Amino acid sequence: MKTFDIGELVLLAALWGASFLFMRLGAHEFGPIPLAAVRVGLASAMLVPLLASRGQLGELRRHWKGLLLVGALNSAVPFALFSFAALSITAGLSSIVNATTPLWTAVVAFVWLRQGLTPSRVLGLVVGFAGVAFLAWDKASFKPGADHTGFWAVLACAAATLCYGIAANATKRYLTGASPLAVATGSQFAAALMLALPAAWQWPAAMPGAVAWGAALGLAALCTALAYILYFRLMSRVGPTNAVSVTFLIPLFAILWGAIFLQEAITAQMVAGGAVVLVGIALALGLVGGRRA
Repeated sequence: MKTFDIGELVLLAALWGASFLFMRLGAHEFGPIPLAAVRVGLASAMLVPLLASRGQLGELRRHWKGLLLVGALNSAVPFALFSFAALSITAGLSSIVNATTPLWTAVVAFVWLRQGLTPSRVLGLVVGFAGVAFLAWDKASFKPGADHTGFWAVLACAAATLCYGIAANATKRYLTGASPLAVATGSQFAAALMLALPAAWQWPAAMPGAVAWGAALGLAALCTALAYILYFRLMSRVGPTNAVSVTFLIPLFAILWGAIFLQEAITAQMVAGGAVVLVGIALALGLVGGRRA
C-alpha cells in the first residue's frame, strides 16, 4: 500500500475505535436501540444529499432488496447489539470481540458461498474463536445470584460480528453492481427505517444530555458517514484483503480512547484474549503461516 493509503487506514481505525467510546458515552442515557436509531438516522441524513449530488439516487431503487438486507445485518442489528454491550463492558473489550468479523466472514462464505477453507484458515478460526470464548468465560460466573451482564454483553458483540460476516457476503452476492456510496447510503437509510418504531417505543423518558447527544453525533458523522466513505474508497484502491486489515488496528485505538477519556482499565485477560484473537485472524486471513486468503 502507498503511504497515503496507510494513512487513511490508520484514520479509519481511529474513527471506528472511537465508536466504542461514543457508545459508552451515549448508551446509558439513550438506551441501545434509540442510540442505534439516532446513529443511522443522522448518518443517512448526511449521506443522502451527497448521493443525490452525484446523481446516484436511482441506485437505491434498483438495489432496494439487497440494501434492506445489508442495512439490517450491517447496521441496524449490530449497532443495537454493540450499544447494549456498551452498558456493561469496556470499549476495549467490545472492540476485541469486534475484531473477529473476518473470522465470521470466512465461516459464512464457506457455508453459504461454498468458498474453501485451507488447513491454516481452519486453525485460525479455531484459535480466534477460542480467544473470544476465553473473554466470554472470564465474564461468566456460575455462582448462585451472580451477575451475568458482562457475559451476555460479550455474546451480544459476538452476535453483532456474525451479522457483519453475513452482511459482507450478502454485499458481495447482491450488491456487486452498486456504487460504494450507494451501498453506504442505502444501508444506513434502510437501517433508520427499521429502527424508527422500536426506537420511538423505547425512547427515554428523560431527554439525553449534551454529552450523550454529542456522542450520538460523533457516531453518526465520524464513525458512520465519514468512516463508510473512507472504507469503501480504500477498498476500491487497495482491495478487500488489505482494507480488512483495519480490523487489527481498531482495538488499539478503542483501548487507547477508553483509557484516556473513560479511565478504563486494561486487564491481563483483555491483553491475553486479544492476542489470541489477533493471531487467529492473522492465520485465517493467510497473513502468517500461508498464502493470503
